Amino acid sequence: MIKENVGEILAELPDGVEVVAAAKTRTPEEVLEAVQAGIKIIGENYVKEAKEAYELVGKRAKWHFIGTFQKHNVRRKVLEIFDMIESVDSLEIAREIDRRCAQIGKIMPILIEVNSGKEPQKSGVLPEDVEQLIGEISGLRNIKVMGLMTMGPRFGNPEDSRPYFVETRRIFEKIKGLKLPSVEMRYLSMGMTNSYKVALEEGANRIRIGTKIFGERVGSL
Repeated sequence: MIKENVGEILAELPDGVEVVAAAKTRTPEEVLEAVQAGIKIIGENYVKEAKEAYELVGKRAKWHFIGTFQKHNVRRKVLEIFDMIESVDSLEIAREIDRRCAQIGKIMPILIEVNSGKEPQKSGVLPEDVEQLIGEISGLRNIKVMGLMTMGPRFGNPEDSRPYFVETRRIFEKIKGLKLPSVEMRYLSMGMTNSYKVALEEGANRIRIGTKIFGERVGSL
């Protein structure tokens, strides 16, 4: 099933769009099957699950942290596993990543998570604060801002997500035009299983797919 699902998704995507397989609650074996089917990026929400899957899959895929990133997550082993952190939403977290990466000689690519719907239950920086945050982060030596990430509503009409994506694209283009140091606005990560087609219409070049790859699972994206 996973192989067929991956093939279907990859076949329909425009050139230049990347898929992050959202592997929350999935087994290492399922993650490996997705990679063998053609997935190149695994998105993990939890460090423990990432370590278990990494032991089986290794460097056959890129590893992205897509969950809520907290200060206790910033440990050497975590930073060594992950190739990108897609959910940075504060200067405090950015500084800690920068400090720890300096210790291991690594420059960590990150995406800034935008709470484009201003939903109190969601993490992410508010739209009006994104530019200031990126300006502050751009001075850190061991971090490189590579773009923005946002999440629309998980359920309901996919069209409900469109305003979220339009707003995030607007911020993305504005910051791209500023040409800040250590900032390369390359990735606009928007859309999940329920909303990725709308996200693509609004300029996403990276989507996060869980259920459509792995099947239904409580807590999946």
